[in-house]
Amino acid sequence: MKQIIQSFRTGETILEEVPAPIISNGCVLIKTTKSLVSLGTERMLVEFGKANLIQKARQQPDKVKQVLDKIKTEGLMPTLEAVFNKLGSPLPLGYCNVGTVVEVGKGVSEFKVGDRVASNGHHAEYVCVPKNLVVSIPDNVSDEEATFTVIGAIGLQGIRLCNPTLGETIVVVGLGLIGIITAELLIANGCRVVGTDLDERKVEIARKKGVIAINPKDGTDVVKYIHSLTNDTGADGVIITASAKSNELISQAAKMSRKRGRIILIGVTGLDISRADFYEKELSFQVSCSYGPGRYDENYEQRGNDYPLSFVRWTEKRNFEAVLQAIASGKLEVKSLITDRVKLANYASIYNNLSNGGNSIASVLEYNEDSNNLNTILLKSTDFVGGSGGIGIIGAGNFTQMTLLPALKKAKANLISIASKGGLSGTTLAKKYSIAKSTTDYKEILTDGAVNLVMIMTRHDQHANLVVESLKSGKNVFVEKPLALNIRELEHIVGSYDGSRTLTVGFNRRFSPHIQKIKSLVGSSPMNVIATMNAGHIPANVWVHDLEIGGGRIIGEACHFIDLITFLTGSKVKTVCMNSMGINPQENTDNASILLEYENGSTGVINYFSNGSKAYSKERVEVYSQGRTVIMDNFRVTEAYGFKGFSKLKTKIDKGHVNQFKLLMERIKDGGPSLIPFDEIVNTTKASFAAIESLKTKSWIKIN
Repeated sequence: MKQIIQSFRTGETILEEVPAPIISNGCVLIKTTKSLVSLGTERMLVEFGKANLIQKARQQPDKVKQVLDKIKTEGLMPTLEAVFNKLGSPLPLGYCNVGTVVEVGKGVSEFKVGDRVASNGHHAEYVCVPKNLVVSIPDNVSDEEATFTVIGAIGLQGIRLCNPTLGETIVVVGLGLIGIITAELLIANGCRVVGTDLDERKVEIARKKGVIAINPKDGTDVVKYIHSLTNDTGADGVIITASAKSNELISQAAKMSRKRGRIILIGVTGLDISRADFYEKELSFQVSCSYGPGRYDENYEQRGNDYPLSFVRWTEKRNFEAVLQAIASGKLEVKSLITDRVKLANYASIYNNLSNGGNSIASVLEYNEDSNNLNTILLKSTDFVGGSGGIGIIGAGNFTQMTLLPALKKAKANLISIASKGGLSGTTLAKKYSIAKSTTDYKEILTDGAVNLVMIMTRHDQHANLVVESLKSGKNVFVEKPLALNIRELEHIVGSYDGSRTLTVGFNRRFSPHIQKIKSLVGSSPMNVIATMNAGHIPANVWVHDLEIGGGRIIGEACHFIDLITFLTGSKVKTVCMNSMGINPQENTDNASILLEYENGSTGVINYFSNGSKAYSKERVEVYSQGRTVIMDNFRVTEAYGFKGFSKLKTKIDKGHVNQFKLLMERIKDGGPSLIPFDEIVNTTKASFAAIESLKTKSWIKIN
């Protein structure tokens, strides 16, 4: 299928050929008929992409600080490589999609095949959208009109926050597409609406819809005009839908407001607020978040858990429905706003003119009825592929992009296929790393005879099932940690593993030259090992904290250090005890100390903390044995004390990824023992489960 994307690095807008998405649970697969180009939002994205690095940095100073901190801890070149990889990721454009349902996922009962629906899907011939972001279109609303659903909901949510009442005077600053729709919905609500814009054409359109529209270029002082219109009372509310870098719009909004007036920001503007303006009038100011309650809430959007109507009357989906009802009843008229109707193939006629604005208000993209919905695309010939060593990758997220593929490239791996949920990220990486096939159906990899090794890079909750499926398909398997999230999943894997194929987990740190050196120095005698992870804070709503999806950071990440200490001690974990920071520690923690007792008498301590400074080293390992000490700092510097002939190893940051993959490629090609013994992998996984059990029971847990 075809999809419009934009490069963050160059700002170029491209019509890309990507695999069509496959249906997911709780989602609806839609064949697009029309989509609306949000000129304001998409213009900002395109202009940001076209900006040079200095200009991009000025627009995102918080990101600059993150880069500087990363340089301090990881070095200049790895940081620059990460930055350019990130800038190379394409951005799918569009969020106002209309089409016909072609498939319904499990857990969806409110839609059926053939329904006309509106959603926040991208500019793509097929989109897979969670059910809470999809609404049915009334029979008397055309597909063209329905493309205004989502952008209309943005304006509607601003109105709901403003909470206008019949007869109030509301000012709408900015009469672009969202501004005009907002103004018309306010009129339908019984308000007197004043709109301002510097574009005379938009002002005229607003006037035809009953708005008292002003163009300040004509010499009208907007603040004085509002006070004159309201007998010097001031506006009851101001809704800002315009975008500006200065603080002038906020300042004007405050000055034109009455005492205890409300100011709502939908657009983007400077926020250097004058305390005097707001203090004397006791003004209220609020930023509106997109389409309404539920936005950016994974439970609502991705898992389909609705908010009870009696407690949250207007969610984003119910806002979508309200906009469609307004169009159906004639309260909101949008057809006159359409200035361009463009075939998808001619998309450039819109995007090439975004920067200069042109005369467009709303541009509608039209899609072909015979669009291609293949789930796999061939990017280059696979005739050369044969024998062992062919790799198929499932998952095209940040780890695949930033770590896995660069390491596989250095290991000269034979890459056959990559699977990604949406198709775009996988296709982009396939082109960059000369991967022959891009697919949205991972089963294509499992049935591909050229694929000998499956690498699983998905979210953690999918690891165990994909490992079992891959083993049953006769594939060798590499899975990024963790292997499993619970004992049931682990037992399923153990029952499926017969040793005829290799199963490796991404415990890469044991393959770092620093850890390899430490191992060669200390041997296998009993020792004390302290591993400290300055993990950094991750917001609570990120999926890694979800026990069902990510397993939490102890199972999901601290397992790295259990394996590392197991490798150094040459023994397996016998008992585990974990303590967490806090008065009432929960099983889902990322500030904890784990004590490990090993079968050979060694002890391990893992300090996994998220409350430290990002400017400090991320990882540190200390080993104490027989009057000797070794300290490894962030996989860059290792210093030894008490050893003859060795005192220091210094490299660029090397966590062992490349070495692990090189060795894995050799094993796949030539055979030999597993890189990590299977019983050690199982022991490490059980130890991570035991840490959580220890926290809950406040006791030592024995590993069976």
